[in-house]
Amino acid sequence: MARYVVGRGLSIALVLVLISIIVFAATHVLPGSAATLILGEYATPESLRALEQELGLDRPLAVQYLAWVGGVVTGDWGYSLAMKQPVTAIVGLRLRNSAALAALTLVAVILVAIPLGTVAAVRRGRWLDLAILTGSYLGISVPEFVSGMLLILVLAGPSLHWFPTGDYAPLAAGLRAWLSHLVLPVLALTLVLVAHVVRQTRSGLIEVLRSPYVRTARLKGATERRIVLRHALRNGLLPAVTVIALDLGYLMGGIVVVEEVFAYPGMGRLILYAIQNRDVPLLQVSILIVAATYTVANFGADMLYAWLDPRIRYR
Repeated sequence: MARYVVGRGLSIALVLVLISIIVFAATHVLPGSAATLILGEYATPESLRALEQELGLDRPLAVQYLAWVGGVVTGDWGYSLAMKQPVTAIVGLRLRNSAALAALTLVAVILVAIPLGTVAAVRRGRWLDLAILTGSYLGISVPEFVSGMLLILVLAGPSLHWFPTGDYAPLAAGLRAWLSHLVLPVLALTLVLVAHVVRQTRSGLIEVLRSPYVRTARLKGATERRIVLRHALRNGLLPAVTVIALDLGYLMGGIVVVEEVFAYPGMGRLILYAIQNRDVPLLQVSILIVAATYTVANFGADMLYAWLDPRIRYR
């Protein structure tokens, strides 16, 4: 097991290095230049060259890449060209916001999807199973921005107005205000992600309930409740674990549409802002953090696989 963990750690490091190279190369082929963004389109060629020398943009790309990686490792993430602030401060705040949204959404998804998927598997082919499957298909087919707009119209519209919209309250403003601004985006994301996890939980549990050791447990007189909770559920959750791990990476940077609908200041909107303003230092670090989240989440899923299924042995 220790050898596996070390091997996986080295593979994660290699993947992150490759991602950093791709991100660095991709951001340098964007139209325009950082010097032009800072000085404006009417800057003279002499002033542009002087600023490029000051920023180190006239050096070979390999030298620039090594300097950037060294800064990332040591915590020197550079300076935002558009916001005129250190990238560390900007990303740190947005990362905390995305982490809060992701954590609350994942808790809601797990608490709702796993019980629903379990009930659908146990009641396979009956009306309750069909109702849960129909609901999951609807959740998958409705885009996030549509569910978000519907939630705003119904729950935050002039008739009910239960929750605020188009604003964000930090935790320093009070727990109630903070949670009230998170309810709608969490609901919009949960409606979509629950559908994926329900289907994976249902299919995995149905396959386990057909296995020989479950039939043996039934022959020994074990109750259906004991079979599901003590024998089948751990192994049946394996497909859902991968989906939940991928959802974590998605929640940390891929929910641009939801963040735009609810004006939520997370990593997704930050990446979009950096692309629109060609803020290369901000864009590079933001994408690298999201990619690292995906990679670490997959590593966590592998560890959960070994814990949920004792038959899995990593060497």
